[in-house]
Order: sequence, then structure tokens, then C-alpha cells
Amino acid sequence: MVGWSRRQGLGGLLACLGWAAVPARAQAPPANLDWAQLYGPFTGGSTPTPARVRVVTPRLADNGLSVPLTVRVDNPMSEGDHVRRLVLLSNRNPRPVIAEFELGPWSGKAEVATRVRLNGSQEVMALVQTSDGRWWRGTAEVEVTESACMDAS
Repeated sequence: MVGWSRRQGLGGLLACLGWAAVPARAQAPPANLDWAQLYGPFTGGSTPTPARVRVVTPRLADNGLSVPLTVRVDNPMSEGDHVRRLVLLSNRNPRPVIAEFELGPWSGKAEVATRVRLNGSQEVMALVQTSDGRWWRGTAEVEVTESACMDAS
């Protein structure tokens, strides 16, 4: 895929397995975090509009180790009007920021396909910023039969 870069993506995914600076045992299992707490630092406290963003994922995943996820944004990708940033959030993973992508007119279309690790059944949110500075969001529910983020103890 052309035109994207990963900032925290891999680090956040590997942290699910406890490969982080803080040992997995030191981290309490997360409760369902409030979405406003998760997207607030990105949006400056404003609430993103629930439109334009479609998160496509299987409703049932056998395990959370590798869940396919596609985000499609109904937005042109022209020089003056394009998707600038896409952030994947989880309210149950030890590291709630799953991945961040930077897009632009060079991306061709506002779509990202990836695989994510999920700590049990949950809702996943895609947070999108367009070139005019507005924020949009979309969510998808995923039932996970075997969690990917296990406590090492």
C-alpha cells in the first residue's frame, strides 16, 4: 500500500503479547474504556461525527491473534479534499491505539486493509481526520472466542 506509515501500529500490536517496556504482568487487564477518553487526545476533545467511515470485519473471530479488518472512508482523495489520518482504536486492548495511518491524495483511495490483535470480544473504532480538520468515526463489533492478549502470569 502506498502512502501510509506506521507510527505505533506494530508496537501496539506486539504489546498485546507483552513485548513492551513494561512487563505484561505489571499491566492490569483493561476494562472497557470510555471512547471519549480514547479519541479525545486525537480530536482535541471534540466528538467525531459517526458517518463516512465503514469498518468491515468478521462478526465472529475464532481467535484474536489475527482478525482481518478493512476501513473504507466515503471521501474523495483529491488535493483539496482527502483523508489525512486514520487511527484504529480498541477499548479493551492493553494498548488501545492499534495503529495509525497517514494518507493523502497520493493514496488513491481512502481504504486500509490490515489484520489486528484483539483482547477478547469488543467494539473496534476507526477514527478519521480529513484535510479540512474534521473528525469522523465508524465502529464494528467483533466476538472473539480466544483472546490474543494473554497475561503472562
